[in-house]
Amino acid sequence: MASSATMRFSATSTGAEAALPRRNSVAGFIGVAARSSAKSRLRFIGRNANLSLRRRMSSFPVVKCVSGSEAKAQDPVAKQQEATTSLSSFSPDASSIASSIKYHAEFTPLFSPENFDLPQAFLATAQSVRDALIINWNATYDYYEKLNVKQAYYLSMEFLQGRALLNAIGNLELTGPHAEALSKLGHKLENVAYQEPDAALGNGGLGRLASCFLDSLATLNYPAWGYGLRYKYGLFKQRITKDGQEEVADDWLEMGNPWEIIRNDVSYPVKFYGKVVSGSDGKKHWIGGEDIKAVAHDVPIPGYKTKTTINLRLWSTKAASEEFDLSAFNAGRHTEASEALANAEKICYILYPGDESIEGKILRLKQQYTLCSASLQDIIARFERRSGTNVNWEEFPEKVAVQMNDTHPTLCIPELMRILIDVKGLSWKDAWNITQRTVAYTNHTVLPEALEKWSLDLMQKLLPRHIEIIEMIDEELIRTIIAEYGTENSDLLEKKLKEMRILENVELPAEFADIVVKSKEAIDIPSEELQSSEQAEVEERKDDEVEAVAKKNGTDESSIEDEKEELPEPVPEPPKLVRMANLCVVGGHAVNGVAEIHSEIVKDEVFNAFYKLWPEKFQNKTNGVTPRRWIRFCNPDLSKIITEWIGTEDWVLNTEKLAELRKFVDNEDLQVQWREAKRSNKVKVAAFIREKAGYSVSPDAMFDIQVKRIHEYKRQLLNIFGIVYRYKKMKEMSAAERKANFVPRVCIFGGKAFATYVQAKRIVKFITDVGATVNHDPEIGDLLKVVFVPDYNVSVAEMLIPASELSQHIR
Repeated sequence: MASSATMRFSATSTGAEAALPRRNSVAGFIGVAARSSAKSRLRFIGRNANLSLRRRMSSFPVVKCVSGSEAKAQDPVAKQQEATTSLSSFSPDASSIASSIKYHAEFTPLFSPENFDLPQAFLATAQSVRDALIINWNATYDYYEKLNVKQAYYLSMEFLQGRALLNAIGNLELTGPHAEALSKLGHKLENVAYQEPDAALGNGGLGRLASCFLDSLATLNYPAWGYGLRYKYGLFKQRITKDGQEEVADDWLEMGNPWEIIRNDVSYPVKFYGKVVSGSDGKKHWIGGEDIKAVAHDVPIPGYKTKTTINLRLWSTKAASEEFDLSAFNAGRHTEASEALANAEKICYILYPGDESIEGKILRLKQQYTLCSASLQDIIARFERRSGTNVNWEEFPEKVAVQMNDTHPTLCIPELMRILIDVKGLSWKDAWNITQRTVAYTNHTVLPEALEKWSLDLMQKLLPRHIEIIEMIDEELIRTIIAEYGTENSDLLEKKLKEMRILENVELPAEFADIVVKSKEAIDIPSEELQSSEQAEVEERKDDEVEAVAKKNGTDESSIEDEKEELPEPVPEPPKLVRMANLCVVGGHAVNGVAEIHSEIVKDEVFNAFYKLWPEKFQNKTNGVTPRRWIRFCNPDLSKIITEWIGTEDWVLNTEKLAELRKFVDNEDLQVQWREAKRSNKVKVAAFIREKAGYSVSPDAMFDIQVKRIHEYKRQLLNIFGIVYRYKKMKEMSAAERKANFVPRVCIFGGKAFATYVQAKRIVKFITDVGATVNHDPEIGDLLKVVFVPDYNVSVAEMLIPASELSQHIR
């Protein structure tokens, strides 16, 4: 169980270099001597190098930087430090940053200390930046603890973070000093940043939205944390061969993650299987089964122009040491001996494991429950600690907001109910009230197949107590529906129950079944007479069909009748399912779509029955992206132009200020600068395409880019069909006609098809085959190129977006 002691980042149990220095010793450095091999070797003297720097960094002045019209909460770190005394003003310069980097290269190495090449330079730089982030994280966290503020918790199966180094130093406003420091150490910042692998924690728009939210929450100084899973091998690393897409495990953690702090003192038990028994105390007890531990890994998330630094807590899974069967191992049964350990660890192996098999379905459900259970236990422990000796559970929704990003964290609802009732001793009524006021749901898609449904039998086996709770919630919903629509119109009542219930293809509980039957009996034609009438009609039609077939074939009617009776068609029983989206709507206080048109479809079609019942629950939250990562940092040339013409950098915090560019729309100087910035970015992309895909493209062509998850509804297939049509039209023309009628165009695709999604993988293969044909056609030349960029991720998007003229990105 997690310790209730301090929750600050420290080096005590993790080996991290984050603890604030307490000693006064100062050591010097001797700089960098160039090696004849063009690599740099660091030479140091002194055992405690860099402590002075870190002591000075701990006294960072905190200044609230807010644009004029930006609605931004107060910087909590600044607020806290206003109350402290004797704070020295310190802004790290290139020399102090270089010293910090050299310190980490020597004393926290993941490589041999003999060389200071690019991989080591990245890790040392990242660890140096993390020091500053941890100082701010601790101050932010301490302030939230003291004030006991309401805190938002964003639960998501994905966080598509991208590389962190440039984003972190950009938010800290230290890009220039870091570039200068690394130059002194013999490296370029751009080359060092390129060494960082993308964090393989997400795949598409759902994960990117989660990451953008964390960036914005920190920037606006809101108290919030993210919760997710720490996938060891991510989704997969994509390779493109002549056969199309191939998948291999992503090795993003192979050299370690310099941003994370392993919190071995923060772990929670998570249970699967077992059975539910009633105790002498009247409570339900979930006993037996399989027990694992979820261990916290914290990643600091800095805000822009603020010292506020919030947290992304990722869970890894393991079994207790005693689960290792030493006697079996010594007897040579090695696989059997470590089976429990392997079963626990594989929960966090990959994002979205294939679920065609029953084993795959179980693993996915385990992932979802692990995220929900560990996160809620952590949230509740924090609430109790902040409440002190007087814990008032009625205040829980006033201090905690849990946002479920899509249906993956739906089990938060029955899990919170389980903890409140079975562990904390609350009544069903109180627990249900608290849960509904605490939880909210973001819907991401209207596709039926994306609204998760789990097998009732599977969930009953894996999470028996939760099914009991879900059944009770379903009964509450049935009661509400009957109260709302009455029993006079049995057809309407049946329709609403079928549409809205959480449990699909499950018989009504006895008390409600009687009500529905009685309502049917109350209509004009008694149900028995109606059934008799209908049955008579069916039998009459059946006799007519038999007679017609007999006359046509010249056979005896009785033989046909006998034959039909011998071959009855069995009617398969529909599977019993748990509709997770319905549970989200019922169990939460708010439901939002991610665009206005999407939110309207949610209200008018997907959840129309719920909208009519609870219209106040439904709202819209149009998705955006953080302008820091997606303009300011990934497109510095354009950012410089925007700032120069607007006259301020406030647009990075308040994008409405970009509208001031309209008055320069016809200014030729601006147009020239804009085109130069665009072409510079396109030259970089052309070089990148040659390196990754092997094709040469012209930076003077139009770049038409579609980078997002490969799926039929994402329309990559429609796009490539359009390209084939364009190519065929070109082939029908002469060279002069082609040149007169077509603008040179490079069509760039990027994205991953799920490993088990055959049709999506066929689309990838089709795109690469079209590219192989078009790109080698000498008649077409640079008029049309088709490129599939392999292993698409955030870093690739950051390069492609600044170069695009036509584009669809990520979502």
